[in-house]
Amino acid sequence: MNLSFSSASSASSHSLARYGWDEGWEAEFAPYAEQDLLPGRVVRVDRGQCDVVTPGGTVRADTEFVVPRDPMKVVCTGDWVAVDPEGSDPRYVRTYLPRRTAFVRSTSSKRSEGQILAANVDHAVVAVSLAAELDLGRIERFLALAWESGAQPVVVLTKADVVPDETTLSYFVQDVETTAPGVPVLPVSARQGEGLDVLTAILSGGTSVLLGQSGAGKSTLANALLGEDVMHVRATREVDEKGRHTTTTRNLLALPGGGVLIDTPGLRGVGLWDAESGVGQVFSEIEELAERCRFHDCAHAAEPGCAVLAAVEAGELPERRLESYRKLLRENQWIVAKTDARVRAELRRDWKRKGAQGRAAMEAKRGRWSS
Repeated sequence: MNLSFSSASSASSHSLARYGWDEGWEAEFAPYAEQDLLPGRVVRVDRGQCDVVTPGGTVRADTEFVVPRDPMKVVCTGDWVAVDPEGSDPRYVRTYLPRRTAFVRSTSSKRSEGQILAANVDHAVVAVSLAAELDLGRIERFLALAWESGAQPVVVLTKADVVPDETTLSYFVQDVETTAPGVPVLPVSARQGEGLDVLTAILSGGTSVLLGQSGAGKSTLANALLGEDVMHVRATREVDEKGRHTTTTRNLLALPGGGVLIDTPGLRGVGLWDAESGVGQVFSEIEELAERCRFHDCAHAAEPGCAVLAAVEAGELPERRLESYRKLLRENQWIVAKTDARVRAELRRDWKRKGAQGRAAMEAKRGRWSS
């Protein structure tokens, strides 16, 4: 390793440590150090350029070399990158290091492309406002993407101060806990400071991304965690409790208690993107029940010996959970099929088989009726 990088490496180990730099990233960066490039972490991307925090401070760099046609390979907030050294004009991001985790959703485009919202994330914080009616299905959708990303999900019930009493608040928490097995569920009031100590302790150990709909209180929560008004806050509409977009870019911010936070714009659409294992983790109780079904390929629809349907009939599994599970699996299968010819062929065969079975069943019924 050359002498010029030895000093940069020593500095980066100190100045970038608060942003998540460690020995693993240093080892990944070694080949670029030999090219006299500097390590840095992307804290913001917009209009073909990005802000990168480096050993020498935050610099503005062009992203021309890291904007390929594949949207999944575009540099994003949270990436660790190799950037031109001081004195280069213009200054470019030359490449980014392999991502450890990535939070990805499908875009709203008809081309069914994936969109990376944040990279190298340890915790995915799903903000849900208690000032509006709980949408458990949407929470499940966020959690499926969070688990699939490789991050540990955390559900934060914001605006807890609007709930009239502790008993009602505990019911909300229980409802969400049922929807989010294995996930911490924290009621928080950013304005009154309630619950922030627990959340701060969780987030101090790495990189977290803050997700949720507009109006969920993400910017207010981010300001409370940061200890200052960094993110702009606008009130929700009183008519329908819908929020206005106050955050328009994804920003990586260092937390005073340790760790970093990526704040994101409010998400109206949360499409799945190849998240089958994530769906399985969200509905782990259904997956466990399915192992006791008579048939290994049981669809949990009308098959004899279905342990999942038996649990629904016994009141042990809410029917809403099963319907949500089916819906997310169908959606995920459809997204995967659009990009995978083999899966499309398997789906067509499955549809034909089920169609033939349905027609055979109808013919059998007609035969019984005619006799």
